[in-house]
Amino acid sequence: MTEPLKVGIAGYGVVGKRRRHFIDKRPDLRTVAVCDRLFESDGTLEDGVRCYRHYSDVLNEDIDVLFVCLTNDLAADVTVAGLRKGLHVFCEKPPGRDVADIARVMKCARERPHLKLKYGFNHRYHDSVRDALAIIREGTLGRVVNLRGVYGKSAIIDFRSPSHWRTMRVKAGGGILLDQGIHMVDLMRLFTSENFEDIRSFVSNGFWNHDVEDNVYALMRTRTGVVAMLHSSATLWRHRFELEMTLEKGSVILSGILSGSKSYGDETLTVARATPNDAGDPKEEITRYDHDSSWADEIADFTEAIMHDRPIVDGSADEALATMRLVYRIYCADPNWKARWGLSDSISTTK
Repeated sequence: MTEPLKVGIAGYGVVGKRRRHFIDKRPDLRTVAVCDRLFESDGTLEDGVRCYRHYSDVLNEDIDVLFVCLTNDLAADVTVAGLRKGLHVFCEKPPGRDVADIARVMKCARERPHLKLKYGFNHRYHDSVRDALAIIREGTLGRVVNLRGVYGKSAIIDFRSPSHWRTMRVKAGGGILLDQGIHMVDLMRLFTSENFEDIRSFVSNGFWNHDVEDNVYALMRTRTGVVAMLHSSATLWRHRFELEMTLEKGSVILSGILSGSKSYGDETLTVARATPNDAGDPKEEITRYDHDSSWADEIADFTEAIMHDRPIVDGSADEALATMRLVYRIYCADPNWKARWGLSDSISTTK
């Protein structure tokens, strides 16, 4: 058996610790170093893993793989630094604050094609999502006609603090759409397998009054006429995830998502198959999921791509760029929001 890949984790907050939990379950991965600015000093954790206050110290360790779980303003810089060190890199979503960040990372990655770069679009690995995708791709329900998605929570952050980094444009780059709604945008791209070309939107920060958005309403259409409606919100008092997809011969509905907070309700998949005599009330098949293997499966996918030199499919840099571009086009589709923050028509930079 080959030696396990040595892993460093940049950013050891809630997400970094959760990543480590699943990393350490694998015999082919071994965490050797972590960093977080909240550590009082450099040193060693009780289990022997070295800990630092700055990511550069993790990069100087003898590691093979870097997990980037940092704030959005650092994500692209640290990903590039990891690639330049010759490391395989897994970076949480979003890829950065804007499209320019991911474009800069991709330039570096293309110069190092032997390295694997994966982004954490974790929702693709939920069993309900994978089952829904299999049903749509088998073709028995025909092509997708339209999609309607709502994804939101009761605040941009779980505790109401005006100084949290997620509420600050300079660090976060965006609000509820970039932080959470990006998952729904990614799934809409996944299920349609098309690019949305015609986009209209309303973007607002009028409730929480941070300098990032707390509500986004978007209407999008592909060249072939598939229409998607999206509401990404930080003012839903009952946390909600729902994606309803209408197809030519039925419907597929994803509702609820198993998450760390367990506040989005049961994760279910509802499939309706239309028949000539159903009078608009077809029978439904409902599957309920009570186990979330997405984090483990996502890390397994990344690890096996490294070990067996397989291409990254879900969460690839190309997929991340396409999703990030669509998020940014939604921002720019609201002329008032675009003018307020000086967003560029080229969707390449933000201020």
